Amino acid sequence: MTPDAFYDEDVRVLTPEAFEFVLGNELKRAMRSQNFVTLVVMETAPEDDGQQDDPVRHVTRIVSREVRETDLMTRTGEGVSVVLLDADMNSSMRVIDRLMTRFDHYEFPRPVSITVGAASCPADGTDPASLRHAAATRPVVTRRPRRRASNA
Repeated sequence: MTPDAFYDEDVRVLTPEAFEFVLGNELKRAMRSQNFVTLVVMETAPEDDGQQDDPVRHVTRIVSREVRETDLMTRTGEGVSVVLLDADMNSSMRVIDRLMTRFDHYEFPRPVSITVGAASCPADGTDPASLRHAAATRPVVTRRPRRRASNA
């Protein structure tokens, strides 16, 4: 298997299978070395205006510029999951705040809502399923699209 087989369309985006494999290994490593790992889940909800643009692609580009090269990222249907290595919830919130600022200043082709959830190992779980559940059920921030002023 070539290294490219681990990545999706973008070299920074792991395939879902590779992401799950590496996430499991990183959680085991974190438990052994008593480090933190935080899973950040971003779900997009574009307003249905008939356009075919993929907002997840835009979110992925923004996130890939803002996280470290060693952090893990994958597409998850209508969203993006990121694993921030050696990051507790406080440091992860700084990254999330920076991402939200970037989203607020980015001109998406159409209005998009972005909900971000986060869960930290070991505080919120020690396996991928428990972290994913904690991140999905406790959103930490939501970005709603700004309405453009109409020229009425």
